[in-house]
Amino acid sequence: MSETKFTDRILSKYLRWVFIIAWVIQVAIWMLYQNGGSAPGQLLMVLMMYVPLIAVLISDIKLKGMGWIPKFKGNIGTLLFAWFAPSILTLIGAVIYFAIFPGHLDLTGEYIMASAGENGAAALEALKAQGLSYSQYILISGAGAVLYVPIINMIPAIGEEAGWRGYMYPVLKEKYGRTKGLIIGGIIWGIWHWPLIGFIGYEYGNEYFGFPIAGMLVFCIFTIAIGILCDRVYEKSGCIWFPAILHGSINGAATLPIAVCGPAADPFRLLGPVPNGLLAGLPLIITAVFVLGKSNEKDTIRER
Repeated sequence: MSETKFTDRILSKYLRWVFIIAWVIQVAIWMLYQNGGSAPGQLLMVLMMYVPLIAVLISDIKLKGMGWIPKFKGNIGTLLFAWFAPSILTLIGAVIYFAIFPGHLDLTGEYIMASAGENGAAALEALKAQGLSYSQYILISGAGAVLYVPIINMIPAIGEEAGWRGYMYPVLKEKYGRTKGLIIGGIIWGIWHWPLIGFIGYEYGNEYFGFPIAGMLVFCIFTIAIGILCDRVYEKSGCIWFPAILHGSINGAATLPIAVCGPAADPFRLLGPVPNGLLAGLPLIITAVFVLGKSNEKDTIRER
């Protein structure tokens, strides 16, 4: 068997397992949500992040060589980018969104807490009893999202990064070239989430125009963009933990803009205020295009 055919066979096996396992889990999550089990459903979402790693192991793909030992020397700038850039880009995107839709901003927290039911109302009362306003709580949460949440979220994120950036993206770039490989990889990553988007309104809710197809397509734009950044961080650092930090950082930062939304924002979730929206995601998309362009430029110089 030629090396190309062997590579294609392993890739096909990996993709088969990564989708079968994840989509079965997503059906289970949908069933839990249908029966009021949102808490165990959310736990399953976290566990699902390890599916790409599991698919790697099932497909007999070697973990060795993915860069499991952290490499800090010469990579401090890359680490700082992975840690803080998602929060900065999320903040800029949210500012753009709320500047255009100021009526969607709600710093009282009443709508978000009401959406959480009795627990949300109790949490809001607990904040008031401590002398904290909801806006102060958001500022404290924002500091946490920037300073320590990326390292906490890195633990589940490594499950995805080992499969996507550690194995699949390098194979796709080798097979199709950098740009096409990154785009295909981002689309695969986005499609991997599609059942959740269709079943439970994952990320965008279900009130937007074109539900759920529009949400599925817009989410792929987001995964292409964030995939480019994760891949570049991995290329520069040679350490799989660095893109996991970036992944964990964007997951942490993205929860904050939605926490200051009122009900008027629900039908506009395809636009923002989270960076997986088209409008709030502009800083992320522009950064990804810039990073991809610089990477391709360096490759061209090397080839000369």
